Amino acid sequence: MNSETQPISDQQRRAEDDVVQRVVRSFDGCPDPRLKQVMVSLVEHLHAFLRDVRVTEEEWAAAIDFLTAAGRITDDTRQEFVLLSDTLGASMQTIAINNQVYGEATEATVFGPFFVAGAPRIELGGDMAFGAVGEPCWVEGTVTDAGGSPIPGARIDVWEADDEGQYDVQHDDGRVAARAHLFTDADGGYRFWGITPTPYPIPDDGPVGKMLEAVGRSPYRAAHLHFMVTADGHRRLVTHIFVRGDELLDKDSVFGVKESLVKDFVEQPSGTPTPDGREIDGPWSRVRFDVVLAPGASAATVPGA
Repeated sequence: MNSETQPISDQQRRAEDDVVQRVVRSFDGCPDPRLKQVMVSLVEHLHAFLRDVRVTEEEWAAAIDFLTAAGRITDDTRQEFVLLSDTLGASMQTIAINNQVYGEATEATVFGPFFVAGAPRIELGGDMAFGAVGEPCWVEGTVTDAGGSPIPGARIDVWEADDEGQYDVQHDDGRVAARAHLFTDADGGYRFWGITPTPYPIPDDGPVGKMLEAVGRSPYRAAHLHFMVTADGHRRLVTHIFVRGDELLDKDSVFGVKESLVKDFVEQPSGTPTPDGREIDGPWSRVRFDVVLAPGASAATVPGA
């Protein structure tokens, strides 16, 4: 990287300013005011960045090669640009902007690249693991509005990685595992069996992984379980819960951890009776996660629901 800085003459500054202004003026005829605002701001910030770091032609070519590689590795089950957005904190910043704090409403976090529409439905108390490898985990809680009233019939989508650190779509056998959806009961309650979350690395065999390695960052995510909760008249919630005690909580590669989402996954010794009478040969865990939804427009239909 070129770290040398040279004095910039007034003549040079005027030449660079002229480039910015010519590009900005090119949007004068844009018929969409919002699009014009976004494009003008993008150009101004992008050029300010280029001028600030005094990017070299070789560095700019490397950046284009990086984005080209990200596009080439992206497919139906691998979204490298989501990984890039996540690892640069852009995803979390967008979430913060669009999910403003509202009383005690549950905080949102990153969506992640591994949501799949049309996950199978399970009944209350059902098992969303569908054979995925991992320690069984009993998950329960309620979904209420900001005033504490239960929300019956709220849809809960859940998904997670298996004990091998892989989501079902990362396996090549077409399995559907460790993902499902269910609905809250008349009292806003929900319960299901999943697997105890474990840390795993984001896919690091592509350009984003190379970027993390180059800057000395770990690709690992803190252990977590994904939730998406939707109900008419309430803001859609996309969030995770994290495992208290996980050493990666302050090193999560996508900056998704929030203290309010760190929960106690309580280990249960082998032979401990389960809440629903299920017989488990070995230890298991349990966790409680009570969800509070903020008011908002009617929930959007979940694709493939």
